[in-house]
Amino acid sequence: MQKLLILLLIAVVFGGGFWLYYNMVYAGIPDKITALDREIRSKNERLISAEILAQELDLVSTLIERNLALSAQDSLAEDASMPFLDAVTQLLQDLDIKLISVEPKPRRTQLDHIKTPYDLTVECTYAKFGELVNKLEQSERLVTVESFSVDNGFRKAASTRTETRAIDEHAFEMEISTLTLIKR
Repeated sequence: MQKLLILLLIAVVFGGGFWLYYNMVYAGIPDKITALDREIRSKNERLISAEILAQELDLVSTLIERNLALSAQDSLAEDASMPFLDAVTQLLQDLDIKLISVEPKPRRTQLDHIKTPYDLTVECTYAKFGELVNKLEQSERLVTVESFSVDNGFRKAASTRTETRAIDEHAFEMEISTLTLIKR
């Protein structure tokens, strides 16, 4: 009987010890782990956001560097910037788009920037025109497509076609502008 009493006492002590450990020490640990997991997740999201912003800031600084003129007389701010026109004609050749005409217009000078418009007429399919607009707006120069119009040849469909243009190609007239920032 004495052995049974000792065994029962040991069981009560161990049971009480486990109960105290579970309620006093262990009870807060899962809550702390959950809170730390939430904090880690939050910090990771901030880190990813910071990395994305840093990468975008690098792209923005590159974009500003490529479009920053020291003065309004800088070659980047000329009315018909030859490097830009060369880049556009190269882009048209790469996309296999026929250039009909390109006409620089007088630039509009503001205090902190210069806007140089161009009238551009090309002949291509709708898909190629979409690629052209996409590439122009993704270029290293700040380029804006101000407006465009399509001559799809609908009026000429009734008359005989004297043009050598393919049936799925259309004439697109567009006004694009480059923006040049002026360093003060």
